[in-house]
Amino acid sequence: MAFDRKVFSESDLFDAEAWRDCAPYWMIVDGAKAGCCAFQKNIDFRDDIGEDDPRLKGSLFISTTGMLPKFQGRGFGSLLKAWEISFARYHGFTRIVTNHRKRNIPIIKLNQKFGFKIIRTTSRYYENPGDSVVVMELLL
Repeated sequence: MAFDRKVFSESDLFDAEAWRDCAPYWMIVDGAKAGCCAFQKNIDFRDDIGEDDPRLKGSLFISTTGMLPKFQGRGFGSLLKAWEISFARYHGFTRIVTNHRKRNIPIIKLNQKFGFKIIRTTSRYYENPGDSVVVMELLL
């Protein structure tokens, strides 16, 4: 949660309960935490369309990916994204799903660089500030 505060705005922070539902992984650079991602295994993201996120065998939900500002724009995000995909393949997942604020163009473009496709955009998902959510998937 402390790392989240260094990366995300107040309205995008996970609470303790959300972190308990995820399996977090850290990117360490020169002995320091530079980035983090967290997964939920066999889950499909459907919260944006008013449904509980259902179990879906073979689907890996990337619930968060974050990089400290001083490490952004230096290629570490690409390394972390490549690792996320490798993790999914190694563990037998056939699909990755993730979601981001529509205004977070860097992560959307990074996902597209790795083959993720936008499957839907839902307006007014985020608050403070208000924003749409972009849901993306990669079929493996």
